[in-house]
Amino acid sequence: EALMHTIPLETDRLILRKFEDKDMQPLHLLLMDETVNTFLPWFPVKSLEDTRTFYETHFAGKAYHFAICLQSDNIPIGYVKADTDDSHDFGYALRREFWHRGIATEAGKTLVAYLRKDGVPYITATHDKNNPRSGKVMRQIGMRYCYSYEEQWQPKNIRVVFRMYQLNFDGQDDRVYRKYWNLYDAHYVEKHL
Repeated sequence: EALMHTIPLETDRLILRKFEDKDMQPLHLLLMDETVNTFLPWFPVKSLEDTRTFYETHFAGKAYHFAICLQSDNIPIGYVKADTDDSHDFGYALRREFWHRGIATEAGKTLVAYLRKDGVPYITATHDKNNPRSGKVMRQIGMRYCYSYEEQWQPKNIRVVFRMYQLNFDGQDDRVYRKYWNLYDAHYVEKHL
């Protein structure tokens, strides 16, 4: 039984582990990149100090926030996470030079297996419709599209159409997390997805 909860989580090429103090420089490389941060709900960091503050605010002490590292050097190249609030929001980011290698999908599937074993009932995830590759990752880890909604997205203060995906772990396959549907008047199901 104890083996189920062994951290770090490992695959043939990845290690998912908690961020540590020594990881601020590699985390900074991720968070400072404007392209990486285009579709993330914050602005690129400007300094190592900003990175540390970000880490303390967003990652420190969170149950399901993991650094994605390569087995070869165990240095973070991104993160994968699920929140513990009622959204169980799943998310990830990778440094640009590691895109398009299936790493986000592999890390996502690894986290999903862990969440399932840990008794998390479901996860949700949203992506900007202008970032369809993110939706592809969501589908590859088993999530299904539920609905779309439009919001004035903060802190960037831009109009965004988000697509909401969900994966239920507890057998309640028809459950749909409706918080965003109820919160935003502009909501609909896109038929062509």
